Amino acid sequence: MRTGITVELSPEDRARLDKVIADRNTPQKHVRRAQIVVLTADGVGTMEIMERTGQSKPTVWRWQARFAEAGVDGLLRDKTRPPGKKPLSEATVRQVVTKTTTERPADATHWSARAMAKAVGIAVSSVQKIWRAHGLKPHQVRTFKLSNDPDFEAKLVDVVGLYLDPPDRALVLSVDEKSQIQALDRTQPGLPLKKGRAGTLTHDYKRHGTTTLFAALNLLDGSVIGRCMDKHRHQEFIKFLGTIDANTPADLDLHLIVDNYGTHKHANVMAWLEQHPRFHLHFTPTASSWLNMVERFFAEITRKRIRRGVFKSLTDLEIAIYKYLAEHNEHPKPFVWTATTNDILAKVDKARDALKAVVGIKR
Repeated sequence: MRTGITVELSPEDRARLDKVIADRNTPQKHVRRAQIVVLTADGVGTMEIMERTGQSKPTVWRWQARFAEAGVDGLLRDKTRPPGKKPLSEATVRQVVTKTTTERPADATHWSARAMAKAVGIAVSSVQKIWRAHGLKPHQVRTFKLSNDPDFEAKLVDVVGLYLDPPDRALVLSVDEKSQIQALDRTQPGLPLKKGRAGTLTHDYKRHGTTTLFAALNLLDGSVIGRCMDKHRHQEFIKFLGTIDANTPADLDLHLIVDNYGTHKHANVMAWLEQHPRFHLHFTPTASSWLNMVERFFAEITRKRIRRGVFKSLTDLEIAIYKYLAEHNEHPKPFVWTATTNDILAKVDKARDALKAVVGIKR
């Protein structure tokens, strides 16, 4: 042991150090420090302490001095060290955040970490840390659409009212067309899914034509009336209205929620409706397809049956659609609308205020 370094342990300190050494959950660095001090107190020389603990001479001396200076508590904590690199200044952090949120690089639509690092003069990892800390993701973008329909609120109240408080002795049907569904056949067979490899599809394909799925979602039980047709003109829409008429109880009124597609408002459609007074059309606001519940069904059939399907002909595609409709209607599950009119209007007003602040448009 070095000259001038002595260790005298009180019964309390000895008990604490023995406990540190005996506890299997103690970090090994703390165990080695406690062993150095205990061996020193027992009069063991530096060379033997080095041999028993596997530590170097400077390490043994360091923890002898630390105990003399700070006691047992000093052994159980590390001294703070200055960072290897000087932390970024607040001004630099603000510069990165400001440039990310208010500027664009000259040669791109958004900032990359490398472009920002070069512009500000810091490391790429520093840019990434700043973005992560401030919740900024310039590589991502979300689309939105605010309706400019002057009757937005009235139409919203009408449609949401049907969802939340449907009329008695009536069925509420969400109706729309999913047009241009392509019958795509792949040029080569895909490889099957296996461990460590996803299933594959060739990027190129053969096109065998398109079909349009007319669908009416029954909001009461989730069942769907569907029919595939070549086109989606007013003639086809009238045919589909006839399909709805034939597949619903004749003693019930029918309230159909539709969008503002011109086909739904054609003069011939209006004439047909006059001859079938149990049909009532309710139009969603323009640019508000999210308000039509049948879109949720279209999303499911696309994801589950169409998008990754391989169809050798247009007939194959239509058979697949009709099979999906039949299986869906065996165990239908209704989609439940929960948002109230006030909730929706509050979000729309907030979005309009934000847009107004950016581009100065009038509400």
